[in-house]
Amino acid sequence: MAEIFLTLEGVTVQWGGVKLLEGLDWTVRHGEQWAVIGPSGSGKTVLAHTLMGRHFSSGRVDLSNEQGGTRGGSRGAGPSRIAMVEQQHLFRGRPGATDLYYQQRFNAADADKTITVEEELAAAGMAGHTNKEWLDSLHVRALLEKPLIQLSNGENKRVQLAIALLERPDLLILDNPFLGLDTEGRAVLHTIINRLATEGMQILLITGAQEIPACITHIGRLDKGRWTFRGPAADFHPAAEPENTLRLDAAILARLQEASRAGDGKEDDFPVAVKMVNTTIRYGEATILNNINWEVRKGERWNVSGPNGAGKSTLLSLITADNPQAYANEIWLFGRRRGTGETIWDIKKKIGFVSPELHLYFDSGASCFEVVASGLFDTIGLFRLLTPEQEETTLLWMQLLNLQELRGQRLLQLSTGQQRMLLLARALIKNPPMLILDEPCQGLDDGQTAYFRALITTLCEAFDKTLLYVSHYRQELPSCIDRFLRLEKGEMM
Repeated sequence: MAEIFLTLEGVTVQWGGVKLLEGLDWTVRHGEQWAVIGPSGSGKTVLAHTLMGRHFSSGRVDLSNEQGGTRGGSRGAGPSRIAMVEQQHLFRGRPGATDLYYQQRFNAADADKTITVEEELAAAGMAGHTNKEWLDSLHVRALLEKPLIQLSNGENKRVQLAIALLERPDLLILDNPFLGLDTEGRAVLHTIINRLATEGMQILLITGAQEIPACITHIGRLDKGRWTFRGPAADFHPAAEPENTLRLDAAILARLQEASRAGDGKEDDFPVAVKMVNTTIRYGEATILNNINWEVRKGERWNVSGPNGAGKSTLLSLITADNPQAYANEIWLFGRRRGTGETIWDIKKKIGFVSPELHLYFDSGASCFEVVASGLFDTIGLFRLLTPEQEETTLLWMQLLNLQELRGQRLLQLSTGQQRMLLLARALIKNPPMLILDEPCQGLDDGQTAYFRALITTLCEAFDKTLLYVSHYRQELPSCIDRFLRLEKGEMM
C-alpha cells in the first residue's frame, strides 16, 4: 500500500460563529488523485484554503513531503509546497497606477496600466521564456504580451496553471477550474489535468459531479461541512441534488410590482432597447467584433452564446456603457443613439447587471445590505446615506429573495449561490427595464441553477423585463428565453 500523503483528523473550521467544516477525517495516499464535490456552500473551497493555511482550524492537518517526512500542524499545512489555482484571479496594476476597476478591460488606454502575462510570469519566477515546456503545452506563449485584465476565462486559467506549476508543488489544488469555459476549453483542461497526473503530480480537484477527469481515482463529497462520501471513484454513484422549489412571498411581490408600475415613465417608453448597425470593435490589429447588426426589442428575452474569446463580454460592454468605442459606432440604446448627449449614468440606470466577477470589485468589508442598496446608484459600493424609502425598498428585495438574514454579513463571507442571489437583488432594486445576466449560474449546483432559472422567468414576466442572458449551457437557460444570438470569432452566426 502506498505511503500516506495527507492526513486530516477532526478538522473543524469556524468563521463568524458558523462551522464551515466539522470534524473532518481524511487520508490521501501517494498516487491517489482526488476530486471533492458537493453543493454550493458545502465547504469545498474552505477545505482547500485550510490546506493552504489560510483558515485557523482545530484538529490536525499533516502533509507528507516527497522524502516521507511530515509538515503542517493544527492550523493547516504551510503553503510552501502546495499550489492553488483559484476560481478567479485578482489582477495587479502597475506600480503607481490607480486601483483597477471593472470597465478597465474595455478601455485600450487604461488596460495598459495592468501588467502583461509575461510580467506576471516573471514576477512568479519565470525568467525569459525559452525552454519552458508548460508555456507551449498550456498554450500560453502566444499570450505573453497581452494585458492580464484582457484575458478570457480559458486564457486566465492556463496562465494561473503555468504560475502554479513553477512552484513544483507536492500538491496542486484546482478550485472549480472548468467554470466559465466553453466545450473546447473544458476538453483542453481535462487533457492537461490528466497529463499532470500521469507525470506524477498529486492533484486535488474541486469540481462538479459532471466534470470528473479520467485521472481521478477517488471522490469525496461534502455537504454542510461534513463528508457524505469518501472513497474510490468507481464506488461513487451521484444522487440527484434535492429540488429547491421556487417560493416567493406574494404580498411582497405585489408591493414591488405596484411600485414598479408607479415608477414607469416616459423614459422607459422605447420600442427598441438595443440596435447595433455595422458595429466593429478593434484593439490594435485585433478585431474583437466584426460588422454586428443586431436589434433587441423591448420585452424580448435573448440568450447570447459563443466560445471563450468570441466577443460576448465586449458586446455587453457596448450596452452597459463600459466601452468607449461605442461612440465610434452606430449604436442605439433605449431609443437614443450613443453620443447624442446622454451620460453613462443615464444608460446604467436602465440596466440591472450581474457577472461572475462583479463581487471582486466590492470592498471586502461591504455588508450584504450595502451591496444590494448600491444598485440604486449603479456604484460598486454604497457611498451615500439612504432615505427611509430606499432602505425599505432594499429590505423588500432582500426579503423577496430570502436574503434578509444576510443583511449584516459581508459579501465575501457568502457562498457562491448566495453571492449570485445578492447581486441579482442589486440588479433589480432600481427596477430597470433591462437585465443583463452574464454567466449568472457559474458556480451554482444543479438545485440552485434550477431555482435561479425559475426565478428569472418569474421576475421577467412579473416586471416585464427585457433580458440578455449569457451562458454556454442550454440547460441553464430560463424558459422565458426564445431568441438566440451566437458569436464566433467576433461575428454573428
